[in-house]
Amino acid sequence: MTTFDTTRRLPLTRDDGARPGPHGTRLLAGWFTTGHAADLSDHRDRYGPLPQTPPAPLRDAVEEAGLTGRGGAAFPTGRKLRTVAAGRGRAVVLANGMESEPASRKDETLLHLAPHLVLDGIALAVRAVGADAAHLCVARTRTEQVRELRAALAERARLRLDPVPVRLHELPHHYVSSEESALVNWLNGGDARPTATPPRPFEKGVAKRPTLVDNVETLAQLALIARYGPAWYREEGAAEAPGTTLVTLTGGVHHPGVYEAPTGAAVGALLDLAGGPTERLSAVLVGGYFGSWLPADAALPARFTGPGLAELGAGPGAGVLVALPERACGLAETAAVLGFLARNGAQQCGPCRFGLPAVAEDFAALAAGRLDDASYERLERRVGLLAGRGACRHPDGASRLAATALRTFAQDVAWHRRFGPCAGAAEPSLLTVPQGAVPGPEEWR
Repeated sequence: MTTFDTTRRLPLTRDDGARPGPHGTRLLAGWFTTGHAADLSDHRDRYGPLPQTPPAPLRDAVEEAGLTGRGGAAFPTGRKLRTVAAGRGRAVVLANGMESEPASRKDETLLHLAPHLVLDGIALAVRAVGADAAHLCVARTRTEQVRELRAALAERARLRLDPVPVRLHELPHHYVSSEESALVNWLNGGDARPTATPPRPFEKGVAKRPTLVDNVETLAQLALIARYGPAWYREEGAAEAPGTTLVTLTGGVHHPGVYEAPTGAAVGALLDLAGGPTERLSAVLVGGYFGSWLPADAALPARFTGPGLAELGAGPGAGVLVALPERACGLAETAAVLGFLARNGAQQCGPCRFGLPAVAEDFAALAAGRLDDASYERLERRVGLLAGRGACRHPDGASRLAATALRTFAQDVAWHRRFGPCAGAAEPSLLTVPQGAVPGPEEWR
């Protein structure tokens, strides 16, 4: 899925060497300069040594820049830094590179092309919160990524760049294993499954210490702010969410892959980075498997920010846009994803063990044209009951996906119920939906 196309960029206003880079990039500037993933020598040639900004001014700069988290929640990063720094006891930094969203490739791409930008961000976060321990969590199934990161960490260790060495951890690769409490639970000796909150990790996380959990893209953005300042950072992107962002563009587009663009660009303009739609679209899935289906005519002009998408009942989520052509069946695509989500819940409470599988089963029957009136009413009722009832947010995301599908594809719902499955239901799936059974207890360790 991942491609690196040097001809399709949304323009940035500056291109003065390191700030930001050719083709309107910031995070991926080094890639577009050299054409290959950056080793430590390339990284230092481009960015110079790690800034020695003291903790308080560093936190101030991040807050002034308006950086928000890139892992899905979009929480203000400066506020998170201050909260952890003010916690009781020495802090811990935990970098989340799990990227368990099957439709996303942005974090994997960033860690491959610019690992030292992420590692710089971890080192700066350590300083900003006064931490004495740093962890980077990735999926153990990505063996090549693990090898590359170990090599990058060894480069830094030889030069003693990081006063607090980063420990790399390989975790089970399940959908909910990238949730912050699942990471903390695993590092504390438990399963890679979410735990009930409170307390949240910033209060009592790894070893019951205040823990900063940030997505790897967020940390790479922090490394840029530390070097070039908040005013430079705010030159691009939307006022309410400045900077650039990585997006995974897939589905019915000519060049699926990972692209970098200023925040606040219209969804249609982002799809144009991938060569535009291959044919007329009926809908766009915004945010990934926990995201929302939106009709194409509403989605394409919408700004890709939290506030811009909130007006439509959606959000950027994991930075994923899936273009759905008119010939495809949105109900069949949703049924496949719901089946995956039902198999990949934490299986710790009723909504994951019973509610979500029941919704997935009914939705599959709807996609196949086998749902009678009473069963359809049951499906609507079950979807409404899922949200807000789980120990984690897994049922909430599944509920949102199902509810927006029923609304966006209302005409298809009527067709499937009256005449059976449409022709699009027989088309190959546009979404990457991993197969497999419900993980056994031993597979969470």
